[in-house]
Amino acid sequence: MDPAGKIEAQDWMTAAETRAVIAALTRKGAVVRFVGGCVRDAILGRKVKDIDIATHDPPQTVIQLLEAAHIKAVPTGIEHGTVTAVVDRAHFEITTLREDVETYGRQAKVAFTDDWRADAARRDFTFNAIFCAPDGTLYDPFGGIDDLHAGCVRFVGDPETRIKEDVLRLLRFFRFYAHYGKGKPDSAALGACRKLAPLLPTLSGERVAGEILRLLAAPDPALVVDLMQKDDVLVHVLPEAEHIHKLATLAAIETELDENDPLRRLASLLRPDASVADVVAERLRLSRAERERLASLLAPQVPITVTSDEKIHRRELYRLGAAHYCDLALLAWADSPAANDSRFQAMLESIQDWKPKEFPVKGRDVLALGIENGPKVGDFLRRVEDWWIGSDFRPDREACLEKLRKLAAH
Repeated sequence: MDPAGKIEAQDWMTAAETRAVIAALTRKGAVVRFVGGCVRDAILGRKVKDIDIATHDPPQTVIQLLEAAHIKAVPTGIEHGTVTAVVDRAHFEITTLREDVETYGRQAKVAFTDDWRADAARRDFTFNAIFCAPDGTLYDPFGGIDDLHAGCVRFVGDPETRIKEDVLRLLRFFRFYAHYGKGKPDSAALGACRKLAPLLPTLSGERVAGEILRLLAAPDPALVVDLMQKDDVLVHVLPEAEHIHKLATLAAIETELDENDPLRRLASLLRPDASVADVVAERLRLSRAERERLASLLAPQVPITVTSDEKIHRRELYRLGAAHYCDLALLAWADSPAANDSRFQAMLESIQDWKPKEFPVKGRDVLALGIENGPKVGDFLRRVEDWWIGSDFRPDREACLEKLRKLAAH
């Protein structure tokens, strides 16, 4: 495979942890190259997150080389040739070159190889099949560099074949288009996605959720979500998505605020209803924390008031907590026709100024007045707390106790 250019060495390539892993893997003459997202993002000058390395050595040899260099080796997917090297806090996924012998859905029977082009041919998109040597030399068997710069998300080989090998690639197409695409999507890829979209329900909810949330993390996900809806793709994974315009507004607001919250963006797409939250959370197999948060966004126990009244801001911040109040304020703003509404600005500013308050009266204070333990204790506490909140949290403990005594006396 001939070189296709070169990039200058970047910090992640020259980091001590990376150099230690490369030195270990090449100690007996093996050729290793970076591949996947780290190469793709390095070419574009984006921040590199995960570092993947390809080698022609089999996984057992990889483990031996790493351990000989006193590097922790974890057989994370050894049956498919993947070993994870751990150096301090850095993780490197090292995979032996492979070629498919037989594919059946997500699973595939693979054989290890030393053929770099054969390994590239089994990858999903052209810009994910670019290899980079440790010195920055690029190898690009399918024109991924040109596609990357053009913003063209193009499958390696026949799009339908790639998708049938793993249906998740259909959603990955839209996710990568949201993050890297420019102009009109590749017609062959889009046509295959449209045709094979009915296969999406065969995927696990967890895998679908992972792709949907990554897509929603894109700078402007609404354009791609709208494309998925118009091409009858979205209906197979998220038929409840009704408010794409609200997602677009929320994403624009978040960008201005340097925020990016995929779950909040998911909530913006949905009808505010607890039953909708339950159905979507179950289908996507969201974690318990994600389920509870989605439900609280679509059916909050305490409604938020759109106002410039700082006293009301403080009252609702106390009831909701700063994080939940922020979520609801942003969702309400995204649903407002007035993009520059000063009330929402005031609501967000109130979060910055908020200092959590602690109600100064406890259940033992009620019992000390001779009130029998039971429902009445909670009732007295709620009445005093409502008065305290209504007084803008100004009454101190003694004033609250005096209020409690007066209520108990009646």
